[in-house]
Amino acid sequence: MKANRTKKIGVMLFAALLAGAGVHTQQGQAEGFDSKVTRGYEIAPVPLNLRGLNPALVGLGSFIVNAQSACTDCHTAPPYAPGGNPFLGEREVANVAAYLAGGGVFGPFTSRNLTPNGAGLPAGLTLDQFMTVMRTGVDVKNLHPQLGPLLQVMPWPVYSKMSDRELKAIYEYLRAIPCIPSPTRPTRCDSR
Repeated sequence: MKANRTKKIGVMLFAALLAGAGVHTQQGQAEGFDSKVTRGYEIAPVPLNLRGLNPALVGLGSFIVNAQSACTDCHTAPPYAPGGNPFLGEREVANVAAYLAGGGVFGPFTSRNLTPNGAGLPAGLTLDQFMTVMRTGVDVKNLHPQLGPLLQVMPWPVYSKMSDRELKAIYEYLRAIPCIPSPTRPTRCDSR
């Protein structure tokens, strides 16, 4: 109960900071942007490290990842904690232990770990590489060379229609979430 109250106070203070700092795009769009940023912080299921990051982009990225894009459906295996599956009539509880750490199996494909590695790069990708993947579907890591250069399960044709700002917000949010080691790479979170 105390943690929820503290989180709500933090979200309200952050929203006030954004409003006071003039983080708006245009007069008519200010309320919508601020509310998405604030809501993004409210629904982030894991603690965020904002050090060196753009707080407005992190909040917007959380909103896109957690409220619009269903990234956890594929990149968190399973997406819900035991007893927290809303499709079974349970109160939704995210699987924070595996949040965006990949492992979802789709035929010959396994979803990637999107958490930042020890160097702080989500999925081990630079921003330019991330933008390339999201815009073109090109698998810059070439993990399935026998199937061609394009990601086959990732809905990149949909995400390619997002604005640069939206994709940068997703990337910034992914930089803020905790690193989760992969079973095959237990040291991926070690600083380099």
